[in-house]
Amino acid sequence: MSEIVNQGDQTIIKPGMDVVASMAEDFKSELLLVINESSAEVVIDLEGVEMVDSVGIGVIIAAHNTLNQSGRKLKVINVVKDVYGLFTTMRLNRRFTVEGVG
Repeated sequence: MSEIVNQGDQTIIKPGMDVVASMAEDFKSELLLVINESSAEVVIDLEGVEMVDSVGIGVIIAAHNTLNQSGRKLKVINVVKDVYGLFTTMRLNRRFTVEGVG
């Protein structure tokens, strides 16, 4: 279960575990709930996340696409170096904001 924090004009969701196939369906449900219940920018905080697999990437891209349709933004923060490399290789940092750890 992700931690969800409403902070001003942002809703922050922290999965707190690797975003991989085994947890992707639950994470997708939580993201959709956040997207549908709030009109704020959605921030995925990957603090403590060491790995994101192809299914996890798909969930994040789907969240971006859903937000984009309503003119809203997605931001992914606290991304570890290896995962950041994956995001940039796939050029996802051109579609939404991706911020590395410190």
